[in-house]
Amino acid sequence: MQSNTGPPRASGASRLPQRFAWGAFALFLAAFAVFESQKYGLSTTAAALAFFVLPDLVRLAGARPAGPLHQVVNRVWIPLAVLVGYTVGPIVWPPLFTAGLGWLTRIALDRTLGRRAQAQPDRQDSAF
Repeated sequence: MQSNTGPPRASGASRLPQRFAWGAFALFLAAFAVFESQKYGLSTTAAALAFFVLPDLVRLAGARPAGPLHQVVNRVWIPLAVLVGYTVGPIVWPPLFTAGLGWLTRIALDRTLGRRAQAQPDRQDSAF
């Protein structure tokens, strides 16, 4: 008997609007990152590209797909917090903003293609 503790997962056909929305968001973010890179130069381009490949670098470093580090780099709220914090905060360093754009673009692209962060398996003996 399996325990289903989470909400029911939608079928592939019912996820199509959600994937389309993620795709539109990814295109917007990519265009915004290109705009900011053109505006501020090479350092912003490097930051956007570095954080765009961040999930791949974590995976190549040996992080398990269900591990905590892999989970952290695939969460939407972290780069979103970077973008919002940069927008309303006193820091003026454009590479930070484009790094958040690149990271969020990658997450949106992965969600568009149907690749989501895998949930950690339930462990009863976990201290976390």
